[in-house]
Parts: sequence; C-alpha cells; structure tokens
Amino acid sequence: MPKACQTQTVSGRIVITGAGGQLGSALAKQAARRGREVLALTSSQWDITDPGAAERMASSGLKKGDVVVNCAAYTNVDAAESDEPTAYAVNAAGPEHIARACAHAGAQLIHVSTDYVFSGDFGAAAPRPYEPSDETGPLGVYARSKLAGEAAVLAALPQAIVVRTAWVYTGATGKDFVAVMRRLAAGNGPVDVVDDQTGSPTYAADLAAALLQVAGGGISGPILHAANEGAISRYQQARAVFEECGADPQRVRPVSTAQNPRPAPRPRYSALASQQSAARGLTPLRPWRSALVAALAVTHSGAVERPLPSTRD
Repeated sequence: MPKACQTQTVSGRIVITGAGGQLGSALAKQAARRGREVLALTSSQWDITDPGAAERMASSGLKKGDVVVNCAAYTNVDAAESDEPTAYAVNAAGPEHIARACAHAGAQLIHVSTDYVFSGDFGAAAPRPYEPSDETGPLGVYARSKLAGEAAVLAALPQAIVVRTAWVYTGATGKDFVAVMRRLAAGNGPVDVVDDQTGSPTYAADLAAALLQVAGGGISGPILHAANEGAISRYQQARAVFEECGADPQRVRPVSTAQNPRPAPRPRYSALASQQSAARGLTPLRPWRSALVAALAVTHSGAVERPLPSTRD
C-alpha cells in the first residue's frame, strides 16, 4: 500500500464526473443543498475515456482549488468479463486522465473505488472487515480494472484520495440490489438469494456525505474506506428489505454461489472496516440497518435523502 500522504486542506467548487449515476446524482444534490458550488458532468459532458477531453478540461474547464470527485465507473461486473477493453478504459485509463487533468489545473481528486479489490480469501483464518492497509487480490476483470485505476490515480496525482466503498444502493427505481429486492417484496412467491457472499451495504446518500467530508479537507489518504457499518450476506440483506417493506422474509430462500453461477467471480467476504479511516479523520458511516430504513423511507415517501449529519463538512 502507498505511504499515507500528508493531510490536505482543500476548498472550492465540487466537480463531479459520472453525475448521471446513482452516486454522482446523490452527491450533486447533497453538495448543492449544503451551499457548495457544483459542476455535475455526465459521461456525455466529460467522456473520461477520451484523453483529449481531459486535456480540454485541464486547460479551460477546471480551476485551481476545484475538488473533482470521480463517480464514473464501468460497474457491470459480469459484462466486464467479456468486455475487458471497455472496463479498463473506464475504470483504469479514465481515472488516470482525470488525475493528470487535476495535476495540470491544480485541482484535488477524490476517486471512488470498490471492495472488490479484495479476494475474500482468509485461508484458515476467520474473515474480518478489510482495512485500507490489507493486501488486495482482485478476482475478475472488473475488480482488476478498479485496482489498476487506484494505482494509476495515485501515480499521476500522489495527493489524490481513493475512497473504497461497497454494495452501493439507493433503493429507488433502478437495478441496485435493494431496489430489486423492494420490487420483488411487492410480489409473490419465493426469492432465491446467495448466502455465501458477505459485504457492507452502503446507502448512496451516506456515501455522498462521506465524500463531501473528504472534499472539505483535513483528512489524510491515500486510501480510505467508506461503507455503512456491519457485515452481512446478500441473503440477510434481502430478508431485511422484505421485513422493512412489510413482506414475509420467509419468502427469501438461501442458495449458494455454486447454485447461482455468474460469469464473474465475486469475493466471498469483502466487508470494509472503518478504524484506519476514522483515525485519519473520516467519520464512520452509520450501521447498515439504520441506513436501509432511511433509504426505504425515502423511496416510499419521496422525501429528500437526509444522511446522518457529519461532524465535518
């Protein structure tokens, strides 16, 4: 793991790449509500795979003191197995282009990465949540491309901060796990969910708050973990969604990964720990169940997403 960089104090405009995605959208809304100047860019407005677009942003789009938060990513884990060039273009080359643009313009960069950089293989030892200092071991194309992106960002801009997260969801309309389970809970019949993949489900609004805290400065990197507290299986997460939606959790049936094969391998255990990140100044995110309750309350009522207030901004 790279040596921890010195604490940075950054301020100014928040520039978001991948603003059309669930995290980028949540971050843009939350930053605006907090009175920050925001430049939210979708993939059509800044194609991070195009080095020419990065050069143009460096020369005329970015300002000194901007904080760029890269939420753009190729996240289709299974499709990446048969589309490796695109996965690497978006997850590795793209972040490097952004980092070089930030270095040229005098901007800071926060790059979002993933728990999938870990293998989940603890051998004979009992699994435990991963800290940033733990050895990585990506299993598939998506995971390897994300780890390559981390390395490329820190090589091009050593003062950048990589924020790893896990199992991100909003619970609203879309394809995230919670949204899918919420729709299934409204139906009938059994639902089979794997019970041998364990991680840290993370509410997008809570992750956005953590990213804004990092953007506010006073937190050292180079790598942080930001995920809702706790380690649960996909099966346990699905049952919790059913319970919170008033559906019968007994409809959710446990199956093994072997019974539900997918093109891409997944780590059996990839929960993220917060102790090292908290020591560097990042406020730990609330427990996963509290976050789930809040997310589902928003999707049912249409209320504004409100994460727990951070002690820093």
